[in-house]
Amino acid sequence: MQHRVAITGLGVMAPLGPDVATLLSNLAAGRSAIATLGIPGAERLRSRLAAVVSCELPALEPAHLPMMDRVTCLALAASAQAIEESGLDFALEDPERCGVSVGTSLGGAATTDAGYEVAYGQRSQRIRPFSVLAAMSNAPAAWIGMRHGLTGPALTYSTACSSSAVALGEAARRIQSGEVDIMIAGGSEAPLSLGVMLAWDAMRVLATADPVDPARSCRPFSANRSGLVLGEGAAFCVLEQWEHARQRGARIHAELAGYGLTTDVTHITRPSVAGQARAMRAAMLSARLAAGELDYVNAHGTATLQNDSVETAALKEVLGTDAHRVPVSSTKSMHGHLLGAAGALEFLIAVAAMERRIIPPTMHLDRPDPAGDLDYVAGAARTGMTLRAVMSNSFAFGGTNVALIARAAAKQDSA
Repeated sequence: MQHRVAITGLGVMAPLGPDVATLLSNLAAGRSAIATLGIPGAERLRSRLAAVVSCELPALEPAHLPMMDRVTCLALAASAQAIEESGLDFALEDPERCGVSVGTSLGGAATTDAGYEVAYGQRSQRIRPFSVLAAMSNAPAAWIGMRHGLTGPALTYSTACSSSAVALGEAARRIQSGEVDIMIAGGSEAPLSLGVMLAWDAMRVLATADPVDPARSCRPFSANRSGLVLGEGAAFCVLEQWEHARQRGARIHAELAGYGLTTDVTHITRPSVAGQARAMRAAMLSARLAAGELDYVNAHGTATLQNDSVETAALKEVLGTDAHRVPVSSTKSMHGHLLGAAGALEFLIAVAAMERRIIPPTMHLDRPDPAGDLDYVAGAARTGMTLRAVMSNSFAFGGTNVALIARAAAKQDSA
């Protein structure tokens, strides 16, 4: 028997808000969190744009802070929010049937960067004593598990920009198989240190700043798009075996119904139409969803020349005659690209938008690309929409392609 997967909690620490309601309100209003980055040394960057979590993070145990990078602090805040919103009391659960699944691309990047500065820049031995613990990629998953006493699987996935989408999909599979009842699943990323920014700058994939308004610099699907904008943040979902959620009277936001995972093997950075299309088809097959039942796609939509055209072609191949009916938007135009946390954030946005009956826009799409003729929801959100099923795409350097599908919780199935 394959169990259904309920989404019972949502939590976020994002450039556009410290909670789901604020995030969705800002997305619906078309607000952008992209601004000029103010870190020391930023004047060395060709592109100084970023999307920062500007709010103060919840207080943590002072004794634990030296062992934590910002990536872990963001993850703890977003996951705690999701758990609180789910209404779970882990004292009433079997801890061995509860686990954690986290995606991150760079882990404790700021800690690693600071260590290199001390070792190579200052030629000093005075590396932070807990640098290994703070920098290791599995730190967010470990701390979440420890904080809530979860002794089931604590897993970390690192597949570049699809990391947290993989974390969600693999967590759902463990619930479907009956191995666990509950998984706290999502992603976290804190890449806005000088070393990381210089490395990305060297690839020439970062956006050029808009000369009038930096907030308008990320332009997915636009003819004048110039690249992506890096962001930081964390997003988590509480995933739960459907009947378990029903029995405890939980509010069910939606069902995580589809997961497609494929790999491109032709080039380390160049996406393929075939690979992206296979991931979307696999997700639709696992969700038992026809193209005519899909009502919104949150696109990977990075605003790079290659990604946006390839994703558009893949969507056309998968959706066929429905391709021009289904609204597609890239919310990265407002919150930036959270790398390993992007998939979780954008899936959460798609779920929350479905519940609130809105479709967030693709902002700053002023000059349509002749090669892109889909409905990109340019410039303004749509409200009062009936959304039965939504898809979120995440594609990555290294070739790991992921599509996730959420289906609206039927009225009779919600508590």
